[in-house]
Amino acid sequence: MSIGSRIQQLRIHSGLTQEQLAEQLAVSRQSVSKWEMDQSLPEIDKVVQMSRLFSVGTDGILLEPEEAGKLRPQELHLGSVYLIARDFEASVAFYERLLSMGVSTRNCGNKFAEFFFDNKCLSVMNEENLPGHHYVDGDYKFVLNFWVEDLKKEHQRLQGLKIGRMTEIQKVHEGYYYFHIFDPDNNVCEITGGYDQNR
Repeated sequence: MSIGSRIQQLRIHSGLTQEQLAEQLAVSRQSVSKWEMDQSLPEIDKVVQMSRLFSVGTDGILLEPEEAGKLRPQELHLGSVYLIARDFEASVAFYERLLSMGVSTRNCGNKFAEFFFDNKCLSVMNEENLPGHHYVDGDYKFVLNFWVEDLKKEHQRLQGLKIGRMTEIQKVHEGYYYFHIFDPDNNVCEITGGYDQNR
């Protein structure tokens, strides 16, 4: 399998169009097309970006599978977080406001909406459009951790938005403070970060 074929396979497996991949890598759609048709090779920084985006080692893009060898644990990277949402539209609106950004990509059949930030993907999946993927009923289908520079300022921002139930800022130990905000399905978003009690 060629490098171009592996890029195409990884792109399709990740549910991205050529346009979406091009946007993530800050290149043209034509560049992605040329890579996939083996008419040109991506620059090394683009290979590194794709390895992060697709959660594979650079070997997984550049080498044949038998050459790449077995995956070692230290090569595993968080690529996406999947949230199965009962109230899809309410959850999408919640995360748009929490992240201060619009949806990056959205499936036209309302199966999922994706937010790309910090080289990661949060995918909100519509539970009623995922036959065979039903998770156990109940709260806490996932916990998502975010880190901010100024925890108190973020707490005030989210209080003002009134987008979900929140806890007060809690202290685990000196240097580790957090608060929780709950999404429409009662999943926990834990916000941690810098906190000065005297301000």
